[in-house]
Amino acid sequence: MSISDNVRTRMAAGSWVRRMFEEAAVLKKKHGEHNVFDLSLGNPIIEPPAEFKHVLRKLSENPMAGMHRYMENAGYEETRRSVAKQVSHENNMEVAFQDIIMTVGAAGAINVILKTLLNPGDEVIVFAPFFMEYDNYIDNHGGVTVVLPCDDKFLPDLDQLERKINARTRAVIINSPNNPTGVVYSEAFVRKLGRVLEHREKALKTALYLISDEAYSSLMYDGLKYVPILQTYHRSMIATSHSKDLALPGERIGYIAVHPDMENKEEIVSGLIFCNRILGFVNAPALMQNIVRHLQHVTVSIPEYQEKRDFLYNNLTGMGYKVVKPQGAFYMFPRTPIENDVEFVHELQKMNVMTVPGRGFGSPGFFRISYCVNHSTLEGALDGFKKAAGMFRLF
Repeated sequence: MSISDNVRTRMAAGSWVRRMFEEAAVLKKKHGEHNVFDLSLGNPIIEPPAEFKHVLRKLSENPMAGMHRYMENAGYEETRRSVAKQVSHENNMEVAFQDIIMTVGAAGAINVILKTLLNPGDEVIVFAPFFMEYDNYIDNHGGVTVVLPCDDKFLPDLDQLERKINARTRAVIINSPNNPTGVVYSEAFVRKLGRVLEHREKALKTALYLISDEAYSSLMYDGLKYVPILQTYHRSMIATSHSKDLALPGERIGYIAVHPDMENKEEIVSGLIFCNRILGFVNAPALMQNIVRHLQHVTVSIPEYQEKRDFLYNNLTGMGYKVVKPQGAFYMFPRTPIENDVEFVHELQKMNVMTVPGRGFGSPGFFRISYCVNHSTLEGALDGFKKAAGMFRLF
């Protein structure tokens, strides 16, 4: 046996996102890149903002001595101070630089948090549909994933959450704006979630943690504003990255922000810093830390993404697809016109339109579209969507 049984099983289950992305690559070689409309992967086509390029150029032309060496495992103090200032502003509370740990993206941040918190067999609750790598991250550290449902608007069922939290529950992961639905949780909803966690924590005499994956928190539309997660629950932690707001997914730069008044905070933070090291990350990329400290107030063009959302939503609903209108991120999660979402996605694939079946996010009967692509790709995909709508009698 060359690999572990667990890895073999998980590889077989695989990532539907990556699977469809790889199949798209094959089709592109066969038919030409411009004849395949790849909406499978959340890989932003928008270039980083001009401010990023300015700071990068400045650093490359005037490098600081030692700028590529190790630093403290938590990251550069100057960068952590800059991040803490932004997090303090967004959450309307004082967050110190000691409450910030720079990480290798949001994925690194979530793994560091789970490694720090979980004992073998501890349960972590997620809400379907969800980013399926959460299940792998939880398994990485001996945890057990508990999947709870959402309603028809893709809002988590908090009554069921209250019933499901038990003595083995260690954490709850939320993701707003959500991948794959684009739904944004309201402040009223998040505050109610905090009350549920507080109630169950007191009843069980345990510690429950809220992990907020905020990779898309800057990408919100229609005037919606960021919901201050740290104000809603005392054992909350933010895990985020600059992959989406600065269009830097390949640079793997993110951070953890810990609630400043969390009980046993010093031990938690020490654990996070330790796990950042022993998981092999050691520290977040030095060059990116030196850049993003200057860009905490900067984002890519939000109106450009909103325009793409509106174009796709209006066209799909006009064809008869049932879609909850995204409020953020750059994904859409329509219902499939037939029960078998894999079969429907394969029909689209025959038309050179690449999407991802909903079961890849724990929700069969839907499919995910990523619209962080060129407008020409969205336009080119419309013919395939229309043919599939006609094939399955949506109009």
